[in-house]
Amino acid sequence: MITKLAWRNIWFKPLNTVLSIILLTSSVAIITVLVLLEKQFEEKFTNNINGVDLVLGAQGSPLQLILSSVYQVDAPTGNISYDSAKVWMQNPFVKKAIPLAFGDNYRGYKILGTTPDYLEKYEAKIAQGKIFENNFDVVIGSEIAQKLNLKLGDEFFGSHGDAAEGEVHDQYAYKIVGIAEQTGKVVDNLILCTIPSVWQMHGGHEGINPAHGEEGHIHEEGEEHHAEDFTLDKKGMDITAVLLQIRNPMAKLTWQRLIPQNTKMQAASPALEINRLINLFGVGINGLRYLAYGIMLISGISIFIALFNTLKERKDEFALLRVNGAKRFQLLKLVLIESLLLCVVGFVFGTILGRVTLVLISNSSEEDFKLSFNPYEFIWEKEGILFLLTISVGIIAALIPAIKAYNLNISKTLANA
Repeated sequence: MITKLAWRNIWFKPLNTVLSIILLTSSVAIITVLVLLEKQFEEKFTNNINGVDLVLGAQGSPLQLILSSVYQVDAPTGNISYDSAKVWMQNPFVKKAIPLAFGDNYRGYKILGTTPDYLEKYEAKIAQGKIFENNFDVVIGSEIAQKLNLKLGDEFFGSHGDAAEGEVHDQYAYKIVGIAEQTGKVVDNLILCTIPSVWQMHGGHEGINPAHGEEGHIHEEGEEHHAEDFTLDKKGMDITAVLLQIRNPMAKLTWQRLIPQNTKMQAASPALEINRLINLFGVGINGLRYLAYGIMLISGISIFIALFNTLKERKDEFALLRVNGAKRFQLLKLVLIESLLLCVVGFVFGTILGRVTLVLISNSSEEDFKLSFNPYEFIWEKEGILFLLTISVGIIAALIPAIKAYNLNISKTLANA
């Protein structure tokens, strides 16, 4: 009965009610998006660097090297000699080394030359078919198979570089021999093949880096190609990077200084660079979080003003309720419920709006970076705290109006009516 009455009362002045709900919805939506983004963003970045202590690549920006080689979201810093890289890959301090050669793309999805160890690193088991063995055999990620409706045995031609609109390399067709299981990691959005496939596709030229848009090999009429001519034993070839897992902790530190001093390569630490990146994002996230808390504070003030003003206009109503048997505590409870109803409605709408916003962000990031977010995840601990915070704002905002309703002088109010 009291709840029904409270619900009708909050719509006594609809404009005030709508303003309070909009403010609460906005603040809850911003905080919800930040909570989900922060957790999922950190998880995705952390999960993808598991088992990678250093990334060996061309000198340049260490962060760019990590983003391009581990997360596939940036252009590489350049090429390195595979023969030079092998010296470090075969070092006794190295537990595992996974070479990477960036090739072309198919409809915006990268074609990456590597070894079967790459799938093992991401725990991506083959759901259908088999691992790539021959040149131009490919294993595709689960997301690609689903979105492009590809199946075993399908063939396609790659486009030059990163852009889907690049020049089509129609001299060799890639054949799908395997589809990987879904992992939630970067491998879901990659097309994997042998490194010699990348070399052969670009004519085996040294220094070719398709990600940077250099001109590919021009095939003369009658020229023949033999996949068996291109193997990992071929000399004088280039790759893009190497993912290294190091046995010796000291080597992780010393190699970052030693390699650039003695070679034309660099060794970047994914953990170090990603921590820097997350810290940079953290500044913006904290700024938005403070903004959301500010909006929530304003919404609390708005609720307080609305309740306080309507209380003056509803004194006669409260006095009549008391005359008809309502107790002081019931009046206090009525005002508190009105405020709490506003907060609950604002929280529900804010939670929904936050997830709708995350869907839009996910669609945009997936199109540009092949990075998606799950809007249906609930972080009960943090979102539970947010709910309690929202309720607390409602209680505090209603406290003074509720006490005034509790202390209402019936005889004086009716005498002045």
